[in-house]
Amino acid sequence: METGFTFAVAVFFAASFYLLMSRRIVRMLLGVAILGNATNLLIFTAGRLTRGSPPVIPPEASMPAGAIANPLPQALILTAIVISFSFFAFLLVLAYRANQETGHDDVDAMRLAEPKHSPLPPEGY
Repeated sequence: METGFTFAVAVFFAASFYLLMSRRIVRMLLGVAILGNATNLLIFTAGRLTRGSPPVIPPEASMPAGAIANPLPQALILTAIVISFSFFAFLLVLAYRANQETGHDDVDAMRLAEPKHSPLPPEGY
């Protein structure tokens, strides 16, 4: 089962990198979303896929009776979901605002929207 998840993680990472290298902002945003999901699936797979009971200790016991699931990957994934969603929302607002200003979603067309006679940026420090 872990082999299948590993293959899915590889496919998600490949698709996200392909979309991130696009010139269209909407595709880049989709690449960021897929990259976040690929990372979450990677963490979930790295935490081992076992059939254990939930990590809940009964009130009368001091330790779990049998094998339990590892709660650390689940906690990391929940945190990563919140962070990736907020990052995606921020990028979506930036893309919308850039589209309002330039009228394009093409990165090269946005670059051409810069003033033609403006000085070049510094090439060295």
